[in-house]
Amino acid sequence: PLFGIKGGGAGGGKSSLFPADQINLHFTGDIHAISAATNLLAAIIDNHLARKVSPLIDPETVSWNRCVDVCDRSLRSVQTGVADQERWINRDTAFDLTPASEIMAILALAVSLEDLSLRLGRIVVGLTHDGQPVRVDDLHVTGSLTAILRDALRPNLVQTVEGTPAIVHAGPFANIAHGNSSVLGDLIALRLADYVVTESGFGADCGAEKFFDIKCRVSGLKPDLEVVVCTVRALKFHCGRFVVKAGRPLPPELLTEDLQANRDGGVNLQAHISILRGFGLPVVVAINRFPDDTPAELAEIRRIALEAGAADVAVSNCFAEGGAGAEDLARAVVEAASLPADFQFLYSIDLPPEEKLHLIATRVYGGAGIEILPEAARQLALYSRLGYASLPVCIAKTQYSLSHDPLLLGRPTGFRIPIREVRLAAGAGFLYALAGQIQTMPGLPSQPAAFRISVDPDGTIRNLL
Repeated sequence: PLFGIKGGGAGGGKSSLFPADQINLHFTGDIHAISAATNLLAAIIDNHLARKVSPLIDPETVSWNRCVDVCDRSLRSVQTGVADQERWINRDTAFDLTPASEIMAILALAVSLEDLSLRLGRIVVGLTHDGQPVRVDDLHVTGSLTAILRDALRPNLVQTVEGTPAIVHAGPFANIAHGNSSVLGDLIALRLADYVVTESGFGADCGAEKFFDIKCRVSGLKPDLEVVVCTVRALKFHCGRFVVKAGRPLPPELLTEDLQANRDGGVNLQAHISILRGFGLPVVVAINRFPDDTPAELAEIRRIALEAGAADVAVSNCFAEGGAGAEDLARAVVEAASLPADFQFLYSIDLPPEEKLHLIATRVYGGAGIEILPEAARQLALYSRLGYASLPVCIAKTQYSLSHDPLLLGRPTGFRIPIREVRLAAGAGFLYALAGQIQTMPGLPSQPAAFRISVDPDGTIRNLL
């Protein structure tokens, strides 16, 4: 995704992680290992089908996709075995982006090597002809998958340019997966520091909800507070008056002072604060400052956030100043961490999946409910019959809106979330619903970032971030 439009995951300016180029490329090979394990399992499944060994799998029910860590929309739907002279297995399947793969989720949620192996073994890859689930354990490949992933399970210790330690581990994007860094990373960090900041991606509607209802159930940890990061320009964008296209320069009018745009777009920030307060936690708002932000705009966002119930608001200038530029934010976080918190999950694990989806759509996204399309309804009925109704749910949706529609900016209401497909991630431990037009394999833009990247004769990589 780095070569498309996503950008790097190693910060920037004086708040960069080091070594940024390695983190953003191969690093310790964790993502490569996830891809290798996923694709090995796909090959084992096809071999199993072709040789007709027990348990016999109905080819029409195979649910396991291959994956690759490159945005390639041509792989959203593929047919395998087309040109094989031996007439091996010919079937319709697909590729997912590696961050959307179930093994990525498993790596991020496993708490030990034993737990990793158990989760891999209970992945469901298809059904027998009489409708019984076939798991990885039934294919006798759990040990091989664990062997590939043994080293990838170890969290990676890096540092900021100022020497502050940071753990980088796992990469499930919150718009197409559960969107959080690893449980193991958190557990290790909590033994090394008094305060741990852990990331959940793409806002309170995507990453934070999944952090609470999926990751916290697994880890047993309860957060003391939540920090919402916003920018002046992002909130102005949510007023709906500016045309912004991913990978293109921002319109100049978005970068000039416009307090009315701040107020109109500020309803989006109010929604995120409301979502987090609904989980019983204090909220601190961090305004990531850009050079063209004016004091009046920063003051307006502060007013909006405090009126929405934020415990505090702090301007973060760590990109330009490093740690010194984040001291006000750090003080606000320390103070808010001492406030009373009453953390609670959004839903009981025993509710039917349809009710869990409805609660997320109404109480988190602010919509009127859900619309379960026929294929999703059939899948939910199947998973309930197989005994998986009590799993948490993970909704894949756009990151550009609180709704499923990227064009519904600000704080939309009245919409219904269309659930077109539901996948079973039995190893990861959740049901995986796809909403609207979200794709688990993104495509490249018209001007991919790959066009800008070069390497100097001394090996220095340019324009990677």
